[in-house]
Amino acid sequence: THNGTHLDAPYHFASTMDGGDRAITIDEVPLEWCFQPGVKLDFRHFDDGYVVTVEDVVAELKRTGHTLSPLEIVVVNTAAGAAFGGDNYVDSGCGMGADATMYLLEHGVRLTGTDAWSWDAPFSFTAERYRETKDAAIIWEGHRAGRNIGYCHLEKLHNLESLPDSGFTVACFPMKIRGASAGWTRAVAILDE
Repeated sequence: THNGTHLDAPYHFASTMDGGDRAITIDEVPLEWCFQPGVKLDFRHFDDGYVVTVEDVVAELKRTGHTLSPLEIVVVNTAAGAAFGGDNYVDSGCGMGADATMYLLEHGVRLTGTDAWSWDAPFSFTAERYRETKDAAIIWEGHRAGRNIGYCHLEKLHNLESLPDSGFTVACFPMKIRGASAGWTRAVAILDE
């Protein structure tokens, strides 16, 4: 269920969420999370492997003049979108750091997405940073933010560069697979007129 465009449920990140509650599986994700106004963060200018910070998110929201509202779906446009289908796709694009992810969650966001292979920085870059620092907290740090506040994220989205910064609605209902940590999703953006 983690190949192709899919939605990761909180259960994919850990067995608990929201300070100790049982993490929900993909068949338990509230449908209201999956049909909401969308916001795009354009991070295509960041190098492959870069870990996005809170400051980066705040700067991008300021650039677009957008203030986050609860339940908005935030999609992250990275350099990976242009690499899709190529041999380097898995190692392309930036990834969201734990603090940047928590910033979104603390503002009421419960569903995010990326055009990259993973919500986190490509693992080849994370592995290199781990070899240098021995800091295990950097491994899947964006995913693991879901232990603190339950959320879902879409991975392997396409055509995010075609979207405006806001003014669209995201529909991304996952395949309902009982007890699963993810579900394939046909995510679409509906543009406001």
